[in-house]
Amino acid sequence: MPRDGNDGQNAKESEWKNKDEIYLFELQKFLDIVENVEDEELRKEIIAQMLKCDKRITQLAETIFEELEKQ
Repeated sequence: MPRDGNDGQNAKESEWKNKDEIYLFELQKFLDIVENVEDEELRKEIIAQMLKCDKRITQLAETIFEELEKQ
C-alpha cells in the first residue's frame, strides 16, 4: 500500500537501507556517473526518476518486512 508521502516518517522507516554500505556505494557510483551528463535538465530528470524507483522499491521492501513480522 502506498505511503502518505511523509518524508520524515519515510526517512526513519528506510533507515535500514541508508546504513547499508553496498547500497550507499552503488548510489554514489550512480551519482558520479550521472554527474557526467552534460544536459542539466536531462541529468535532473534521470536523478528524479531513479529516486522515484528507489522510493517505490523501498516501500515494497518495507511492506514485505511488515508482512514477515506479522507471521
